[in-house]
Amino acid sequence: MIYSIVHNNLEMEVMVKPRLKVIIVMVMSMFLLSLNLHAAQYTIELISDDVSVPWGITQLPDNSLLVTDRKGTMRVISLQGKSTQVTGLPKIVAKGQGGLLDVVLHPDYSTNSWIYFSYSTGENGRINTAISRAKLAKSQADYQLTHLETLYQAEAYNSGGAHFGSRIAFDNDNYLYFSIGDRGQRDINPQDLNRDAGKIYRLHDDGSIPKDNPFVAKNKAKTAVFSYGHRNPQGLAFNPHTQAIWSHEHGPKGGDELNIIGKGNNYGWPVISYGVNYSGSSFTDLTKKQGMEQPITYWVPSIAPSGMVFVTSDKYPELNNHLLIGSLKFAKLIAVSVTGNKVAKQHDVLKSVGRLRSVFQGSDNHIYLGIDGRGVFRLVPANN
Repeated sequence: MIYSIVHNNLEMEVMVKPRLKVIIVMVMSMFLLSLNLHAAQYTIELISDDVSVPWGITQLPDNSLLVTDRKGTMRVISLQGKSTQVTGLPKIVAKGQGGLLDVVLHPDYSTNSWIYFSYSTGENGRINTAISRAKLAKSQADYQLTHLETLYQAEAYNSGGAHFGSRIAFDNDNYLYFSIGDRGQRDINPQDLNRDAGKIYRLHDDGSIPKDNPFVAKNKAKTAVFSYGHRNPQGLAFNPHTQAIWSHEHGPKGGDELNIIGKGNNYGWPVISYGVNYSGSSFTDLTKKQGMEQPITYWVPSIAPSGMVFVTSDKYPELNNHLLIGSLKFAKLIAVSVTGNKVAKQHDVLKSVGRLRSVFQGSDNHIYLGIDGRGVFRLVPANN
């Protein structure tokens, strides 16, 4: 029997015995699926270059984008590229990796109009991450934040400019999650529940502490903490398939991690790690320890991950059931194939595009990317 398969004008003929037909069909189907996935090519279209470090992106009901610039400004950008600065921001200390960072809409934004954002701030030279919410008012051609409320102000221990974390995500129950990095105090903050930093936090959407947070009953603990033992989580996303919060960890030299965030879990930093110091020297001999979580996957060498989103859009069918992650170090967009709580494989969607800071799927089902020094872009299939 001659078994013929045609794919993209390429015809393949295979001589098989009847009893092998089923096996051949299965193998060739898997082969063609792989071809389809990797043959799908993408490009990017510039929306606006009016943002130098586009740390956070979200989309308003009129389809315009609300974008944060790490230097301390927020802008409303139309899809045609018109950019308008938003006034009324709180005090922001833009230093090092700090500044105005993530921004998200409340899941019920259409009824309550709340916008949530993270930033670094402080007094007397000491700074740390804060979470605020506000409403966006438009007056003619101007935009202003009103009803500003500070929901969480992490205790500030130093003046350093490293590891603010600052990604924000909501789950299906409208709990608010956010990350704060270890603030460069690796051996002090992440494993100490009495100190902020090196943690992922959970609040009610009004900033109050959930009564079932894991450390509410622990004496002197930071009761907003949901998980600990983190270095610098710069990716946080709700998995719509499993209803869990996922995070990626910007590790040291090597040892970037992808984790599923569980209530009260310890993710081990810096007791366990797959990385080393930037100098190449070791700070731990352990990669596993009882009572500390293992990552779903990790990257050695480090990719310097930033931003992430689970793709659910029908505009990118080849990327459905994938997690998109930006790579600062390798200037690329990575697709991670996810099945349940496991990573199947990874491939590059874009290469050599610049330091990819933020990844966002809009309510219009388009994927938007923030690239340091270049601006805000839309991901577009090359054959569009």
